[in-house]
Amino acid sequence: MQKNTLTRFLLVVALFLGQFTFASDTEKESGEHGKDLKTEIKEYISHHLQDAHDFSLFSYTKENGEHTYVGFPLPVILWDNGLKVFSSSKFHHGETLAEVDGNYYKLYHSKIYKTDAEGTIHYDEEHHATNVKPLDFSITKNVVMIIVTGLLMLWLFTSLARSYTKNNGVPTGVGRFFEPIVLYIRDDIARPNIGEKRYKKYMPFLLTIFFFIWFLNMFGLTPLGINVTGNIAITVSLAIMTFLITNFTGTKDYWMHQFNPLGDTMPWYAKIPLYVILIPIEILGLFIKPFSLLIRLYANMQAGHIVLMSLIGLMFIFKSWLGSPLSFGLAFAISLIEVLVALLQAYIFTMLSALYFGFASEEHEHDHEHEAEVAH
Repeated sequence: MQKNTLTRFLLVVALFLGQFTFASDTEKESGEHGKDLKTEIKEYISHHLQDAHDFSLFSYTKENGEHTYVGFPLPVILWDNGLKVFSSSKFHHGETLAEVDGNYYKLYHSKIYKTDAEGTIHYDEEHHATNVKPLDFSITKNVVMIIVTGLLMLWLFTSLARSYTKNNGVPTGVGRFFEPIVLYIRDDIARPNIGEKRYKKYMPFLLTIFFFIWFLNMFGLTPLGINVTGNIAITVSLAIMTFLITNFTGTKDYWMHQFNPLGDTMPWYAKIPLYVILIPIEILGLFIKPFSLLIRLYANMQAGHIVLMSLIGLMFIFKSWLGSPLSFGLAFAISLIEVLVALLQAYIFTMLSALYFGFASEEHEHDHEHEAEVAH
């Protein structure tokens, strides 16, 4: 009796979440516009992974087939022979055109194209849209969450610093939770990998990047439907910052290692054949390191969202007392794992960045040793 009650409860919760998650009719095999249910689920997952020009909390379908969205619009900022600023509500989630100063714009696959009064989209041979795309500086959903995360971090660590000042270095309130994390990043990531001499100048970036990625990952697991770190443009930007800091703060020994990896271990004429291979590999390594950073973060967060949404979608495909609760249980388990992955990915990005900073901070002692030997 208790098992049956638990099963029914899980199914009711799953169907309730599904009603506000998937804009499809669970009682039919085909969705709107003649699309089957699997196609609708794939399209919804694809839409969920993309950035958006409006902030939709959830949506549902009324009995008459009308979609209702709950959320709020965001400002659209375009440059098309001048600045065009208007609300994304004009697009009505891509269902209508936006007319601004006699120009027509269409939201198509989360991108804004310039079109005519009928909303015509032209395609090339590979079915890619060829309409003109104005420069888009819009405040999208991902941008909103980046701003929110930045403000949250500013408030959080300003409060932590104030508590240190007022209580003679003893944190209070929420600072008690974050202080051990800050100390761990300093004592177990920065110091061992960068060195006691130079780690302090990298600490602001390491702390910022860790909490920034962690908070964004955690926001991505909420029902808000945000996938900031699953956007490759974001991970590329973060990796570029690590790349620039690494190379602009690199020591003389670091750059000598890139272009003279063998040092003075053999005569110059014997090194030439080896350098033809080694130097391109070293230079290529400069770009492979940040590339591995951006791909790892992007792929892990993207894959987590895809798996989670696919498991939820299976509930509407199975539509049985066995399959739907099983899919819900698996989705719940994956959600718990994703909480760990969110923290783990922030840790890995920070750890590898510290390693690269450590490489850039290397200083060889051979010159000092040689001078000491000569003096002796």
